[in-house]
Amino acid sequence: MGMLPTTADLCPGDARSADLDLAAFDVRRIRAADDPYFERAYGYLWDEFGARHEMERVETLEARFRLAPEMIYEMVLVEKEGVFAAARDHTVIPCEGATVVHLSHNLVAPDFRRSGLAGWMRAFPVLSARECRPGAPITLAAEMEYDDGRDSQRAVRLRAYERAGFLKVDPSRVDYHQPDFRSPEEIDGAGGPRPVRFQLLLRRVGREGDSTISGRRLKEIVAALYRMYGAQFRPRDMAHPKLDVSKYPGDEERIALVPPSS
Repeated sequence: MGMLPTTADLCPGDARSADLDLAAFDVRRIRAADDPYFERAYGYLWDEFGARHEMERVETLEARFRLAPEMIYEMVLVEKEGVFAAARDHTVIPCEGATVVHLSHNLVAPDFRRSGLAGWMRAFPVLSARECRPGAPITLAAEMEYDDGRDSQRAVRLRAYERAGFLKVDPSRVDYHQPDFRSPEEIDGAGGPRPVRFQLLLRRVGREGDSTISGRRLKEIVAALYRMYGAQFRPRDMAHPKLDVSKYPGDEERIALVPPSS
């Protein structure tokens, strides 16, 4: 099972999750592709995110597991009496001055929503970061679709991140893109990579009230995310101009951090 998060790992808006006994669930922390629970956890996430090209292929994640100890990729599978309750995955990326945790996917089954379980699922990345580098500052980074009004759950997710202490990097200053998740064959058949525009949400643990971030720190965070992606994706696909952090604001410039729902 591995260690479980404590109330100290909960985010500011998830205090009510403390009333839910996480130890009553079967929790599997998966850190290798040959873990007997990996296929099951991956299947739940793929069914939810794969069709939208928002989930990496198995071989990509197998390679990500192998990045340890440079980076730690982890999946968490939660079940209750054999019934799927939740799954998530994230990557701990040590940097010079802090620990960045990339939040990939988080899925809570409908029957377990509004129970407090979602808050505990948001706590696992904090626990993973503290295990990896005790005492180091932690920044959680999440990529979220822009709310175009067509998916009611998208707005719900953004509000949940907002309650959890996340702030959005001002998109008028920084046009963040995620690399193209398609297979190399699909990318080449379409004439080249097409990075996907996302909102970049950050939670600087213990500094949730900070309303700005320096250009230098932001570039360090995004460079860490692209370092993670670059370990599995082709260099020529990662060289797309939309993934060029040198175009971001200068080191000493301040970039606003705004509510995710704005």
